[in-house]
Amino acid sequence: MSESFTSVDELAAQIPDGARIAIPADYSGCAMAAVRSLIRRGVRDLHLITVPQAGFQADMLIGAGCVAVVETSAVTLGEHGQAPRFREAVSSGSIAIRDATCPAIHAGLQAAEKGIPFIPLRGILGSDVLAHRDDWRVVDNPFGEGDPIVLVPAISPDVALFHAAVADRRGNVWIGVRRELMVMAHAARKTLVTVERISDEDLLADDRTAAGTIPALYVTALAEAPQGAWPIGLRGSYAADAEHLRLYAELARTPEGFERYLDEHVRALGSSN
Repeated sequence: MSESFTSVDELAAQIPDGARIAIPADYSGCAMAAVRSLIRRGVRDLHLITVPQAGFQADMLIGAGCVAVVETSAVTLGEHGQAPRFREAVSSGSIAIRDATCPAIHAGLQAAEKGIPFIPLRGILGSDVLAHRDDWRVVDNPFGEGDPIVLVPAISPDVALFHAAVADRRGNVWIGVRRELMVMAHAARKTLVTVERISDEDLLADDRTAAGTIPALYVTALAEAPQGAWPIGLRGSYAADAEHLRLYAELARTPEGFERYLDEHVRALGSSN
């Protein structure tokens, strides 16, 4: 077995205070077991980069005081309503917001993936977002007159963190159609992955899985964590626990309710859950 395999808590311990950490949207594979471990450890001052938006995992980390900056196009609980801990943190000014758009976040990660300092993007022109991002530049297209273009700097996270269905014993990780996870792994300095199971099959040796597999070269550490995305679902493995998510959305409306949620469903679970 690859030496990259470890426990969930040991994997989460590789994320230091102040890290720039890329996390996926709820539909892409959220490493919720690792998120709970981070909260129990009391990590601080994270810079969350949501790819391209986030939901429950971001709201929980923000509510637990783990986050200083959020770079995002949206933080929402979807059908369960607004993200209450995120909303309160923004209102109180306890976190800094770096407004973005979905294409801008994807483009910034692609620039880092390609090893270039910036990437041009057109769709942001004319939007109010430009007024809030002094690191985005509007320049003249050097190949045409009177044709402005936006330059978005590369986004190079310290850590990419996500959950996937399966890894093989060589450390390769199958992500299926979720190609944004591949870009995250390419762009980040370190990639930490929890998986449902470990397979004896070489995922890169089979054409049916190879195209959707991140080679072990890009994976820093892996932890086996059955139901590791719970209460969020995982495509092809299990559905979201709608009742639990509804409970979270209800309790997280108040600081007291959120603390009760953490006590009962995060702190009480103990290590590696």
